[in-house]
Amino acid sequence: DLPRSGPPRRIGDDQIEQLIQKTLHSKPKGATHWSTRKMARQMGVSRDTVSRVWRAFGLKHHRAETFQISTDPYYVDKVRDVVGVYVSPPENALVLCVDEKSQIQALERSQPVLPLRAGKPEGYTSDYFRHGTVSLFAALDIRKGEVLGKCYRRHRAKEFLSFLKAIETHVADEVATGKEVHLVLDNYCTHKSAAVSRWLVKRPHWHLHFTPTHASWLNQVERFFAKITTEAIRRGNFLSVPSLISAIKAYLQQHNTAPRPFVWTATTDQILGRTANLCKSLG
Repeated sequence: DLPRSGPPRRIGDDQIEQLIQKTLHSKPKGATHWSTRKMARQMGVSRDTVSRVWRAFGLKHHRAETFQISTDPYYVDKVRDVVGVYVSPPENALVLCVDEKSQIQALERSQPVLPLRAGKPEGYTSDYFRHGTVSLFAALDIRKGEVLGKCYRRHRAKEFLSFLKAIETHVADEVATGKEVHLVLDNYCTHKSAAVSRWLVKRPHWHLHFTPTHASWLNQVERFFAKITTEAIRRGNFLSVPSLISAIKAYLQQHNTAPRPFVWTATTDQILGRTANLCKSLG
């Protein structure tokens, strides 16, 4: 048998164009987006036809993404500064990405967790008992991939200053060899408090690189926070805050046995170009 074109088309180009225009530029009454069934009733075609047309044109009307454009007046300068530290770190310097993951809840599931079985995923209840919260302060070494982490019950300037002192103790040997310390961090008020500023003034070999407002994704330690949340916290069952802290410490210890640094690939021009394209799409 020779290849054949199949049955004749039942929907013409004009009708396809009308379906695409309606998808892109209109909404159904009383709803925020079209579904295949609603569009099929509107256009007088089958839902399978609507689904095929949407797939052919790459339209994913059932999905939505969030975005946030930084309003920082020094956005460009800060992006160039932070990315420059990543792709071309200063000579004889130690670069650490610092931030805190606040309000980590110690949640105990109201019923026992069902174990993983063949054909059945692990199961746990959606309701839980709250036993308190803890904040994880972390410093990621971008060269080695090691993470220094400390848990505190609160995340004030007092706790941040205590964590800076812990970093100082941790890197004392490297600083003794003449290395300078560069910290990448966001604009949270505790990072700029008077007590922290006074402490840093006495340490001229410490340098701060602030990410732009609403651009914490530039801080590599945020990727580590996502990793520890997925692998150790989200599906955990913690009977108390100490048990949560123990789980976090165990994860940090295991991570540091074979650390792997994150590879930063986005250049400054790529980041600023994407930001410019987003602004253009907003008109």
